[in-house]
This record gives sequence, C-alpha cells and structure tokens, in this order.
Amino acid sequence: MSLLRKARRFISYPWPMRFMFIEAYLFLAWGRIFKLLPFHKVRHTLGEYMKETPISGCTEQEQRLLRQISRAIHTMSRVTWWESQCLVKAVAAMKMLERRGLACTLYLGSGRDDHGKMAAHAWLRSGSYIVTGKEGHERYAVVGIFGKDSARNRAAAAVKRQRI
Repeated sequence: MSLLRKARRFISYPWPMRFMFIEAYLFLAWGRIFKLLPFHKVRHTLGEYMKETPISGCTEQEQRLLRQISRAIHTMSRVTWWESQCLVKAVAAMKMLERRGLACTLYLGSGRDDHGKMAAHAWLRSGSYIVTGKEGHERYAVVGIFGKDSARNRAAAAVKRQRI
C-alpha cells in the first residue's frame, strides 16, 4: 500500500480512533525500549507477579474499548520500522489499558515452535478478552503472570485497608 493511500485511510478514521492509533504507535515504541532493558530492572512496571486479574466483569463499553485497543495495536505494529512482536504489543496494550483504568494480565509462555526449537510468547488478557497474542497462545506453557488491577479494584482495596 502506498504512503498516500495509507495517509488517506488514516484520515478517513474518526478523531478518537486517530488519537488511539497515535497512542498505540508511541506505546509500541515504549514497548520496544522496554524489551531492550534488563528484565529484572523493569519487571515491577508489569504489575504484581503471579497475580491473575478476574476473567469476568467487563461491561459492553469496556469490551468495545478492548477491541479498539487491540485493533490499534495490531494495525500500528505493522507500520513500525522496529520489530513489534508479541511482548512489545503486550506491553504497549498494557500501558493503554492502564491509562484507562482497566485491569489486565500479562502472560509469558514458553514452548516449542514448528521446527522443535524453544520459543517464547507473550499475550495480554483483560476480562475474558485476549487483547494481544491470541494467535497460538494455547501452544505455550505459562511461565510467568503479571496482573494489574483496575482503578476500581485499587480504590476498593484502599477502602478495605482503611476499615481494618
């Protein structure tokens, strides 16, 4: 697709979606920088280790937002000039969900690829919806889970701590 056609297509989207595409592009850049850093120094930004967020509890509006974020991440990952594979996409989507106060869980998996070599995969789930990395995630054994609560859950936990 030519650059002019891509520009026309981008302009055809409504303003909120255009902003989401730009946000996705910027967070994909952050995800790529994240991947270059030593994991032990940045793992605390992923959320609580071995904590899974609830699978239920998404409203219809949140489901629509999750689909839009997923679409923005996948669309913009195809036009980045850097590598934007599963971990980069998952980190970018996690940051976008964090900005909107939605809970999510990042899964890190390990397994074998089609040629029998070791492979790793990352995917992000919010509610029951897999935002990124859905393709082939069931072939990987989960070796790490990082959960981030929603703003609602953090507020409820703070109130509960105050009562005690």
